[in-house]
Formats: sequence, structure tokens, C-alpha cells
Amino acid sequence: MATTRLFALHINKGKTIAQTITDRTDYAENPDKTRKGELVTGYQCDPRTVDAEFLLSKDQYAALTGRDQGRHDVLAYHIRQAFKPGEITPEQANQIGRELAMRFNKGRHAFIVATHIDRKHIHNHIIFNSTTLDCLWKFDDPKQSGRIIRRISDQICLENGLSVIENPKPSRGHYGTWLGDKKEPTWTEKLEHLIDKVLAGKPADFDDFLKQMEAAKCRVSHKKLISFCMEGQKRPIRLKSLKGDYTEDAICERISGARIVQPREKVAAPISVQPQKFNLLIDIQNSLKAQNNPGYERWAKLFNLKQMAQTLLFLQENGLTEIEKIREKAQGAKDSFNVISGRIQAIDSRLKEIPVLQKHIGAYVKTKDVYAAYKKSGYSKKYLTEHEGAIADHKAAKKFFDEQKLEKLPTFKMLQQEFAALTTEKKKLYAEYHPARKYMQEILVAKQNAEQFLKIRDGAPNRENDLTGR
Repeated sequence: MATTRLFALHINKGKTIAQTITDRTDYAENPDKTRKGELVTGYQCDPRTVDAEFLLSKDQYAALTGRDQGRHDVLAYHIRQAFKPGEITPEQANQIGRELAMRFNKGRHAFIVATHIDRKHIHNHIIFNSTTLDCLWKFDDPKQSGRIIRRISDQICLENGLSVIENPKPSRGHYGTWLGDKKEPTWTEKLEHLIDKVLAGKPADFDDFLKQMEAAKCRVSHKKLISFCMEGQKRPIRLKSLKGDYTEDAICERISGARIVQPREKVAAPISVQPQKFNLLIDIQNSLKAQNNPGYERWAKLFNLKQMAQTLLFLQENGLTEIEKIREKAQGAKDSFNVISGRIQAIDSRLKEIPVLQKHIGAYVKTKDVYAAYKKSGYSKKYLTEHEGAIADHKAAKKFFDEQKLEKLPTFKMLQQEFAALTTEKKKLYAEYHPARKYMQEILVAKQNAEQFLKIRDGAPNRENDLTGR
């Protein structure tokens, strides 16, 4: 089990760039905490001179690019990674920290890994240079970087037989902090969410809106300027300070219908991180390649280890730790996808029928008088010869209507409206189709991997068990 946290290191107040880098690297390399430096390793830098090397790269970066961000510059990034007490050796921790840094910055940045053993929990301090090795670029800090680091760390831990935290909860002040999770919404965000909720009730006018805000346990003050104060809030928020769709004019427009706004269902919902794609485990026992090639067998075992780590992360993130629940979820995903897919096929079929139906209706209407005259003539051969094409089109249209069992013909306008509605529905379904198919594929692969994992672990194909390792 490992927890992670990422810091961006800026220039400390009252200190130079060199002093800031030295302070941070000296703290990480503290000999009293790293077994006199034995537990400090470096990548593309010497831990003994890391501060000077980082500083030199920044001078070269400024000289080569001409860019200087001054005191707002990010000098380096600091990752803290802590492990469950008694689960790992210091040497293993250092190796895992190095692997985490390599996978996160893809070997483009120099870094040091210092493993501290002064606490009950062994923990790493990973500091990597914000400047790339070629001194031409700076580290591009991705959104949700805290989540990305946590996921990489979890996967490496699973690959090395270590546990991971199933439901990490953000908390400050210790190594269990998990960055990347959305912080508590601000009072302004909560107020905007409440305004959306009240406006969804369609108040008659602005005064009615204010009354409904008060009814929603939000105190409204009319002193000079209108302000709102919700339960537990210390300082009221002035309506004048709100922006966008939440100004007084915007709210009035939303009440009158002049402005349409899609309300937010959740306040500042965190962005979900998509799991990496994983594949089916290789059945080494029944693989001819494994029997004839020891090298292939070693590779397959490593491949299976990594794939199982990703599978366990996927199952854990989706709250699936029991095989029956996994099977139930897999079947539900298949059923859901089949419903969407079936509806799309039905719409496609109908969209093809509508133009054909329109064609036959047009032909039927156009030849209706001709066929009536033909019928009145007693089905005269002479009349048939003179109007053979029109009569054939009329008969074909009537036959099509009989096959479709149409008692009353729809109008062209009705068909046009149906075509437009089906096209819109198909577009919405396609927005659900691809995520549903992707999730179905993932859960089916996870199900098969989990079943094979239990078979390998327990030696009993039919044994029902959970995947927590207990």
C-alpha cells in the first residue's frame, strides 16, 4: 500500500533559486534518514551534486530559449510516496520510487529518489527537475496529475505484490494525502448550484425567485445590495459579485425564458480518470510457445502480472471485489449495450424505410387518377397500353402498402418529422454507444481475468471467492 502526493517547488521567499533547490534536496538526502546516503539514488544526475546540476540546466534553458518566468517559475517537482508499515524493505521502496518517477516523466527529466526510514512507515522523497535533459523544455504538468501518479503507484505496487488503498480519502498534513481529488466546493459554487435548483422550479418573477431562495434556507438581505447567506456560511455573498449566468440580469432572463442554461447536476464534479486498456491473461499452461520457449514463458508471466495489476485496479475502482458481482455487472453491461445497439439498428432500418415509403406515396398520389380511370374503363387493354408505366407504379405502391400493413397513409410532413426525430435520437444513442461498448469490453476482460486469476490462485476452477487476497 502506498500513498502519494505531488508538490510544485517554487522559489522560497527571501531566497535565491540555488538556495531553494539546495534546501529541498538536502532535506530529501538527510543522511540520518537515508542510512547515511545508502538509500539515495539518482537518474541522469549525481545525488551529491544534484542541486548544482539542476541549477546549471536552468541556466542553459534560459540561454537556449530566452525564456525566464522569474519568481513564478517551477524549479522542480516533489513526489512523496509512503508505504504501509512492515510491508516493504527500504531497498524495495527505493526501487519502486525510481520506477514511479520513470513512468511518470518518461525518463525525460533528471531526478533523485531518497528513501526515509526514520518513521514507522517507509517513504520516498522523489525530486525531479522541471527542465528536460536537453534543456529545451519544461515539464508539462497534466491535469489531474495527482490521480495519474496515484494510479501509476498503485499499479507498480500491485505488480510487486503490495496492497493498495481501496477507498482513499483526501486529508491534509500527512503522507496519506491524495491529490487530484476535487476539493470541497466553494460557497460561491454552492450558491450557484442552489440558484440553478430554485430556477428549475420556474419562479414567476425575480421577487418570487428571492422568496424561493429564502424558502430553501438561504437568507436574503436587501440592504443596499442584494446578498445571500446559506446555512453555515459566515460571510454573505453579494449578488453583484456573481458572474455569467448568475448575475441579476441573467437570472431575470432565465426566469423569462430569454436565456437557456443547462443546470449543473453536481457541484464541481471531479474529472474521472479513464483506466488504461488491459488485455486477457495468457494461459501459459496450455501455450505451446511456453512449452517450447522458456524466454516466452518468462515474458508471459511478467505480462500476466502487469495485466492482473491493471485488472485489479479496474475492479477496485468500480467497487467489484466479489466474482459474483463481477459476473452480474458484466451481464448488465452486455444487456445495456445490446439494448442501445438494438435500438440503433431499428432506427437505421426505419430511416431506410422512410425514403422508400415517401417514394411510393408520391407515386401513388401521382397515379391515383390514372388508375381510377383505368378501373372505370373496365380495365381496358388499350388504356393499359397507353398508361402502362403509371399503372405499374400505382400497383407497386399499393403492393408495398399492403406488405407494410398500412391502413392509412402518413403525410409527407409526418414522415419528415419522424425522420428528423429518429436522426436526433440516433445521435444521442451514439453518444452512449461508444462508452457502453468500451465499458462492456473492459468488464468482460476483467471478468475473464478474475476467473482465471482465482483458478490459478486457488487451484479450483469453480471456487467462489473475493479478489481482495484475504
